[in-house]
Amino acid sequence: MPMYDYQCASCAHQLEAIQKISDAPLVDCPACQAPQLKKMLSMPGFRLSGTGWYETDFKTGSKKNLAGGDKAD
Repeated sequence: MPMYDYQCASCAHQLEAIQKISDAPLVDCPACQAPQLKKMLSMPGFRLSGTGWYETDFKTGSKKNLAGGDKAD
């Protein structure tokens, strides 16, 4: 499950919450009980780097390496 960062617009309290993607966003601040929590933008817990699965998986023959382009022999 993803982790989301929240900050209260009323008291500036920050917290992290583990929630399902389908869960409604949190609204009530646990510090001041005001309904002022807002989701913050944050870094994802993972990142895709390198050649990646999309580059090599599920492809056959000459389509295996599309990023390499056409190379003359």
